[in-house]
Amino acid sequence: MRRNCGRPSPNSAQDHPWKWSCWAYSPSNSTFMNGCCGILSVLGGSLSAMEADDRAACWLLANQRGVLSREQALNSGATRDSLRHRIRSGGPWQRMLPGVYVTTTGRPTREQRQIAAMLYAGPASVITGPAALRNYGIRGPETEIVDVLVPAQRQRASRQFVVIHRTTRTPRQWTSDGPLRFAPAARAVADAVRELGRVADARAVVGSAVQKSRCTIAQLADELAAGPIRGSAQLRAVLAEVADGVRSAAEGDFHALVRTSSLPKPMFNARLFLDGALLGVVDAWWPEAGVAVEIDSREWHFEPAAWEATMRRHASLTAAGIFVIHVSPLQIRTEPGRIVRDIDAALRRGRPPAGVVTLPAAG
Repeated sequence: MRRNCGRPSPNSAQDHPWKWSCWAYSPSNSTFMNGCCGILSVLGGSLSAMEADDRAACWLLANQRGVLSREQALNSGATRDSLRHRIRSGGPWQRMLPGVYVTTTGRPTREQRQIAAMLYAGPASVITGPAALRNYGIRGPETEIVDVLVPAQRQRASRQFVVIHRTTRTPRQWTSDGPLRFAPAARAVADAVRELGRVADARAVVGSAVQKSRCTIAQLADELAAGPIRGSAQLRAVLAEVADGVRSAAEGDFHALVRTSSLPKPMFNARLFLDGALLGVVDAWWPEAGVAVEIDSREWHFEPAAWEATMRRHASLTAAGIFVIHVSPLQIRTEPGRIVRDIDAALRRGRPPAGVVTLPAAG
């Protein structure tokens, strides 16, 4: 049986379609709230008895998390007067961007901002930069800005939280999440790094992407070659470090320290095996001397389980005849001379550990 939602008469004060006056999206439970009928659950499949145009309106709002464009609202039966009524000051809807609304009164969620950005940017738009990094689980800067790639011929200005990037290299492939489209991981990383002001932040982004296997060094190199010159110097420098095995910002600082010292160049994130079994992956490794450096960040060792894992790995390495030096990211920045002297002394006394097989960093 169809639920009676109290359809207003055609001559009511605000002559707009009843479906817009009855329903509003609730991000907390993905439902439409109906003042007369309680909760009408879209995800629960309770729309089967509704008319096709009503089901389409419900699906649209559910799929777009309560965000819709002016064109979508008008095509679904709303009138211009009803839109003005709903986005008035104190009304039930909000205007997020020119021609884009959200059918809630609270603070829009991150996902709603991203959907609004795509509706504003138009067809064939793709999210890139930090917003896309979050989708892939890649470490990146925290920002409410949504960077969107659009075809070069499209005339669309950046507004509020949306930054428009016109490009002749619109991605031919992307990752979809409901109504959202995200640029491939390598493109998102390259676009993000070009906008970063600090090399440490760039190292964190690139290292995280490669370490988590979201993209390869070769894919990043292709993006570097195909992309714009602006901002490419930093990306090129960080990519060279990652090609050497660097996988984090702290490792990048250590890489720079070694490069400017008299120490021989180590292998970064080398994989060490003994009798076919993995001993561990060490941050820096000098195989000729059997010396390893482990960079122990407070972030990683905050949990007791992580500390226990480090202790077990240390015991396995030392039992195999490897000399392990532990340093912190802070010590790399504040005690570089002491670290260089300690490593130099260990290298002079060291020797290759018997039976240990070395493989380069993965990725």
